Amino acid sequence: MDTNQIYDSTVKHFLTPIRSLMDDDEVTEVMVIGPNTVYFERHGIIHQSDCKFPDNAALMAAVQNIAEFVNRQIDENHHSMDARLPDKSRVHVVVAPASRRGTCLTIRKFQQSSFRLDSLIERGSLTAEAAEFLRLAVMLHKNIVVSGGTGTGKTSMLNAMSAAIPEDERIIVIEDSSELQLNQKHTVYLEAQPPRPDGKGGVTIRDLFVDSLRMRPDRIIVGEVRRGEALDLIQSMISGHAGSLTTVHANTPRDAASRLETLCLMSDTSLPLYVARSQVASAMHLVVQLIRLPDGSRRVQTISESLGLDDHDTYVWQNLYEFKSHGRDQSGRIQGQLEATGVVPTFADEVAQLGLDHHVQHTRDLFFPDSILATSTGAPS
Repeated sequence: MDTNQIYDSTVKHFLTPIRSLMDDDEVTEVMVIGPNTVYFERHGIIHQSDCKFPDNAALMAAVQNIAEFVNRQIDENHHSMDARLPDKSRVHVVVAPASRRGTCLTIRKFQQSSFRLDSLIERGSLTAEAAEFLRLAVMLHKNIVVSGGTGTGKTSMLNAMSAAIPEDERIIVIEDSSELQLNQKHTVYLEAQPPRPDGKGGVTIRDLFVDSLRMRPDRIIVGEVRRGEALDLIQSMISGHAGSLTTVHANTPRDAASRLETLCLMSDTSLPLYVARSQVASAMHLVVQLIRLPDGSRRVQTISESLGLDDHDTYVWQNLYEFKSHGRDQSGRIQGQLEATGVVPTFADEVAQLGLDHHVQHTRDLFFPDSILATSTGAPS
């Protein structure tokens, strides 16, 4: 047995009390609060489970086992830990006394993803027209930010959009904890590392971003921007590395821009507010805003284009697609779909300029509005 096989075997042993949830493909997240309380998420809805650990010692044994194999510490001097299970599921732990109800173990289960935009169409998150628009936006090297709250499906959306990146491009993926799984063969995956117990050896997202710029990238994908690395990403977007994709925690496109602006100011570079705002406004082309509805479904709420700043240095947006609800069905599921607003993106003519006409089927009224008008009036197209 090699080390990974030993790890896999021991983790399964220590997590036996929640094995039924871990083996259930429909469960996406398992949340343990002390030894006696376990919740899980299925189809976007949280339920309480009957699963329990024998006692806190058994729960801490599972946590310590995970910590040992990922070479991280969790004790009175290290109150929390991020880790990954052998199956790539993401783990976060917080221990007492920081966690008042005992050890909190949260496992975001790894989903074997064949995620493409087509699969999101099948789930009702997108329409065929909106999916085609996003494919073309990726091929046009637009900088796209996927925005949403926790559990809205940002990583899945980012993964799905990345499938539109041409095979001949070199992609650098940078993440805190590796989750993305791209289909393209020429993909380099970089993952941040925490410091060793001696305080040395830590590798930050920002460190990896600096490395990536020296690796001849055609695309840079940052799984999520959380800190000062936002400034590096924004500056790369406006200085020769267009076509970047990333996610951010925010509830609206405007909030996403403000969040990136704030993160830029958190860097160790002294930057005036108006400069950070101007750079964010110039770098962002599109924001795909995600929402989790009360019925647990995850939808694209809007696809918005950034128009920069107005005379008062306020972000200006135009919505290209908006989710329209049509009530609920008999089972209580919210009905509706993403609909075009009729607004033509400012970059519409780039599709023809770059010879991508043959990819246009559902979005002709967006990218070739003149030809639609000519056809409707009987004029030559």
